[in-house]
Amino acid sequence: MFVSFFPKPKLFFISAALWSIAAVLFWFYAGRNLGASFGMPPAAPDAPPIIGISSFWSRPFIWFYIYFALVSVIFAGFWFVYSPHRWQVWSILGSALILFITYFQVQVSVAINDWYGPFWDLIQGILSKQNVSSTGALYAEIATFLGIALVAVTVSALTVFLVSHYVFRWRTAMNEYYMANWPKLRHIEGASQRVQEDTMRFSTIVEGLGTAFIDSIMTLIAFMPLLIRLSTHITELPVLGPVSQPLVIAAICWAVFGTVVLAIVGMKLPGLQFRNQRVEAAYRKELVYGEDHEDRAQPPTVKELFNNVRRNYFRLYFHYVYFNVVRYLYLQTNNIFALVLMVPSIIAGTITLGLLNQISNAFSQVTSSFQFLVNSWPTIVELMSIYKRLRAFEAVIYDEPLPEIDQRYLQTQSEEV
Repeated sequence: MFVSFFPKPKLFFISAALWSIAAVLFWFYAGRNLGASFGMPPAAPDAPPIIGISSFWSRPFIWFYIYFALVSVIFAGFWFVYSPHRWQVWSILGSALILFITYFQVQVSVAINDWYGPFWDLIQGILSKQNVSSTGALYAEIATFLGIALVAVTVSALTVFLVSHYVFRWRTAMNEYYMANWPKLRHIEGASQRVQEDTMRFSTIVEGLGTAFIDSIMTLIAFMPLLIRLSTHITELPVLGPVSQPLVIAAICWAVFGTVVLAIVGMKLPGLQFRNQRVEAAYRKELVYGEDHEDRAQPPTVKELFNNVRRNYFRLYFHYVYFNVVRYLYLQTNNIFALVLMVPSIIAGTITLGLLNQISNAFSQVTSSFQFLVNSWPTIVELMSIYKRLRAFEAVIYDEPLPEIDQRYLQTQSEEV
């Protein structure tokens, strides 16, 4: 699954994680200040944020682009020399580019959040008759948002194009790898489906989950300092009263609570998803045989196989009922959780409409980062079932024992013969 696309996968991913951590730490402790030597100093701590798309080509941003490119080229150059791989351009440089785009999209969210404050404060002043503003000034603020949105839409469209090619290259690499070992693999139940369908689904899901995970980390890095700064405007929390860094503590506790609860209620789903693919594959295989052989796909056999499909689906539906009830209840509550936290401050009049929107958005971004497992759990369940199927291929190629469920299938086949 990985060795076909990445050079020495285990060592590669460990080195990528360590290199990324080192690069991030160096950036925060020294790297961003090095830009001053090249006329691109970081923004002053007390400087107001740049509102609008001009922030994306400000000097601190340009220096970060250069820094990211240097870090990526050094890492890729090492692997190009240490362990050349046919797919290294896509697996290494392509991954770095997707990582950068993910960072850029997070910065778009930050730019929109910075725009919220002055815009909604302007709206509040106009509605309360405290400020006098022209129509042109209001249109200018709206045009600022449209500029940021245009950048976001353009980047998103290009991202979809890049990711589509990235995923298909990964699928091609797996397809070539498995077909090179086809004589060993063809006897595995549903082998054709695993090569044709599961490879595409696996590469797509892994790329999506990996991007979502990196996005969560980057969002956390970008919005946590902002949330800490905005916490100074929140005087106390409901029930608890005055608390140091109330929004940060609430975000962490709320996310941990949701993750633990959903992990418990969804623990049965991976096994059921895996079995679902097995019974579907057995049913489909018998129908395919029936196209060429009159003695196959007879009504009693097909009925029994379809009953297996039906029973497993009904079990899956049942377990998803209570899982989805808990999941949707949590996510819906999450939409108003920040507002509940701000009620004492709203009543006390310590925050403006602009701050309320900024805090709500920043809190939502931070909690969403901590809720990676909550938001991705159904996808993770599907990935686990696909991984188990493809893992049988790996076991055959490397002469390892097959998973127990595959061993039972082969035993059944032998008894029938």
